[in-house]
Amino acid sequence: MQAWLNRRWYGPPGACAALEPLARLYGAAVAVRRRRAATAGPLRAPVIIVGNLTVGGTGKTPLTVWLAQQSSRHALPAGVISRGYGGSAGGVRVLDADADWREVGDEPLILARRSGCVTAVGRERTEAARAVIARGARVVISDDGLQHLRLTRQCTIVVADGARGFGTGRLLPAGPMREPLQGLSGADALVINGASEHPSLRAAAAYFPPRVLRMDLVPGQAVSLASGEQRALETFCGSPVHAVAGIGHPQRFFRELGARGLQVLAHPFADHHPLTPAELQFADPYPVLMTEKDAVKCAHLANPRLWFVPVEALFSEADAACLLELLLRTAASFAGAPGG
Repeated sequence: MQAWLNRRWYGPPGACAALEPLARLYGAAVAVRRRRAATAGPLRAPVIIVGNLTVGGTGKTPLTVWLAQQSSRHALPAGVISRGYGGSAGGVRVLDADADWREVGDEPLILARRSGCVTAVGRERTEAARAVIARGARVVISDDGLQHLRLTRQCTIVVADGARGFGTGRLLPAGPMREPLQGLSGADALVINGASEHPSLRAAAAYFPPRVLRMDLVPGQAVSLASGEQRALETFCGSPVHAVAGIGHPQRFFRELGARGLQVLAHPFADHHPLTPAELQFADPYPVLMTEKDAVKCAHLANPRLWFVPVEALFSEADAACLLELLLRTAASFAGAPGG
């Protein structure tokens, strides 16, 4: 179903015209919810939202990691919060080294491990924010949460996929939009993941915030799930590799591997899909490469064939400086505010 919808959401504008009446109902519900929304009140640290207007993956998690690392490097201990998609843990949970992805979700584990910052998950993001602040965070960075209106925020960064943009620009279920494009106009920055290829990005230019930045996700060395050994991706050239991706936009992962010269046998799955042993067994000796998000769910399946490929957010010098200035200015203005 997800693949069917994605082909129509990011294809010709009229592909889901029959669903437009439902989209209008959804839009009316969004408008009512916004009018009635009330924040849960001020917190003792500034909150930076990293969110998107569309469903599916856009690159929020690597950007959140980058911001958290930069914050900590500038003597501003960061706390990271997330809903913990797919997790079963109730209430708010601060992650520890033994956290199980089935309880807290796959992305929060990556956030905690890669950022090195205190990380909490919870459906009620305000309580998660209070939990990381209580453990010393001076800046709270929320992975997603743009539509979680109860969470007070001082800075909003919207992330869009350059290849898919905003699709048809229609609201759910006729398109991929969680809220109208006008939501961009209230953001402090728009970060576009990759080159701005999709025409919807040009159509949305009237709503762009003052800062429009480019982020590239750069794959690192492949890491063995069984031993932790690291290998350059180029060492996998010369024979086919199975590429497995249960993320919002699997084709991006496959393209990145292909750009490194790998002969990719692609196996796309739905976002957050829990891979099974049978789905990783192939009747050939070729290695299996997966995303870090998939690897979190496959630690118990580790064998010498399985490798994961981490990615890192990369910016131009000017765009990195712009993001860092936004981060530091948000923290400084909050510290100077009454009660901050």
